[in-house]
Amino acid sequence: MNSLLLAAVGVAMILAGYFLYSKFLAEKIYALDDSIPTPAHQLEDGIDYVPTNKYVLWGHHFTSVAGAAPIVGPAIAVIWGWVPAFLWVTIGTVFFAGMHDMGALWASIRNKGQSIGALSGRYIGARGRNLFLVVIFLLLLMVNAAFSVVIANLLVSTPTAVIPTWGALLVALLVGQAIYRFNWNLPLVSVVGVVALYTLILIGDSNPLALPETMLGLPDRSVWIILLFVYAGIASMLPVWMLLQPRDYINGLQLFIALGILYVSVLIARPEIVAPAFNSSPPEGTPSIIPLLFVTIACGAISGFHGMVSSGTSSKQLDKESDARFVGYFGAVGEGLLALGSIIATTAGFATLTDWEATYNAFGQGGVVAFVQGGGAIIEQGIGLPQSLSATIMATTAILFAATTMDTGVRLQRFVVQEIGEIMGVSLGKIVATVIAVGVALALTFGAGADGSGGMLIWPLFGTTNQLMAALTLSILAIMLMRRRRSPLPALIPLVFVAFMTLYAAVIQLGTFWETQNWLLLVIDVVIIVAAVWVIVEAVSAMRTARDYPGDDDAELRELSVAQIAIGLDSPAPHEDTDAGHHHQRHRGDQPPTRD
Repeated sequence: MNSLLLAAVGVAMILAGYFLYSKFLAEKIYALDDSIPTPAHQLEDGIDYVPTNKYVLWGHHFTSVAGAAPIVGPAIAVIWGWVPAFLWVTIGTVFFAGMHDMGALWASIRNKGQSIGALSGRYIGARGRNLFLVVIFLLLLMVNAAFSVVIANLLVSTPTAVIPTWGALLVALLVGQAIYRFNWNLPLVSVVGVVALYTLILIGDSNPLALPETMLGLPDRSVWIILLFVYAGIASMLPVWMLLQPRDYINGLQLFIALGILYVSVLIARPEIVAPAFNSSPPEGTPSIIPLLFVTIACGAISGFHGMVSSGTSSKQLDKESDARFVGYFGAVGEGLLALGSIIATTAGFATLTDWEATYNAFGQGGVVAFVQGGGAIIEQGIGLPQSLSATIMATTAILFAATTMDTGVRLQRFVVQEIGEIMGVSLGKIVATVIAVGVALALTFGAGADGSGGMLIWPLFGTTNQLMAALTLSILAIMLMRRRRSPLPALIPLVFVAFMTLYAAVIQLGTFWETQNWLLLVIDVVIIVAAVWVIVEAVSAMRTARDYPGDDDAELRELSVAQIAIGLDSPAPHEDTDAGHHHQRHRGDQPPTRD
């Protein structure tokens, strides 16, 4: 089959989901209402709560949820054949991920920007909240530790990506100042920022940088890991407008340009897909496609981490409720397109089936390396960029997205640590909570040795933990919809499917860990299964109660918004989308929206 046809059908399906299904969800299911002020206005502090232009916020949200996972998952899952991966990515994006991500945003903004973990306490109960936080903590630990290793490996293997990776931080800082301090026009800032980033890519391609193989007794990969955590810890404490927002926004534009280059190359080169549609004879040791496909491809179809970002950072920056459709659902669309690009790069980027089979000779092979090599080959064939530059673009794309996920993950982990402290009656400041979040991840990463290999130690559980988190988030959405007398089916159908497939996969993994005597993963898997099942049982009980719930949870918010608008306090000010950030500086004159 020609890859151009696959790309055209996939893109059409995903975009149809945005224009049709997301409109239905926004109007009939979530009933987004711009008359209700969002937490970004109600609780504006210039640090975490900052009303933000929807395009800038989409950049933060999309790049935070994307990371390397929508590249790695599909790039591994094609070992079962490209058809199952394609169907799960497209159908999952339209009916699972978009609904879940926009729903998590909606749920949080209707509850003062609270995280999914905090919401579980209100809608499921105290026991459910505590168990929920266990799952969240473990998931974030996996993300932060593993992504640091993924990024470090790419920086070591692709030294041409070092300059654009770290130079992007300076670009982001300047973009933040241009938008919020100097009030530059957003399209102008976007063009300048993207040009600067691609200039860094060109410079990096000509000037590869590599650390010495050993520094202070540590291998180069370990030094990169430590530097990444130092950066992530600092970034997580800075006001979102200063680094997080602009970095993610520019990275979002860069990714869409990179995807555009890849898809245009597919249009020009029209390479044939050499991988099998259904692989009837996968390598020995490859697990069953059901249920493992649905946890191998998590990000790119549906991901619990998205709900944590939606409710952890994005909900605190949403300017008005209607923006949730663009930020949440279209953020899932962007990730679906990235996952689709990964499928194409890893199935049509090889010259022959023999070449493909040489890479996919065992389960778990392929991944980012296959994406970079395959995507680079398609770009070289299509628009004629040299193989080295093509590989640098693909590697830089993967690194920047993994890094944005990591620094958002550390910020979210800090929030979780503070929530756990509150439950235990201990008030933890921002610095202390950040040190704990970074310290635990570093301990795991270096727990197995100075090479940082511990960062991947619990990665085999990422897919199942991530999907269980998605199921738990969907259960909260179903309860909230029931309380409002709206159809819960858009949440319940994905909930039942994802919960069944994920628990099935987790039980299969138990057997694997028992056979290999991997007692650490066995214990963690048991904890995750018990916590998830317990929360689901509590959620089902809460759903039964929700059917008889008196009144409408939104009534108080509507009364509050009417009173606020009447006296002119904290109501959203009208603004043009191109004037990002101008309207929310009304309390502080010309100063950036921050207090230190």
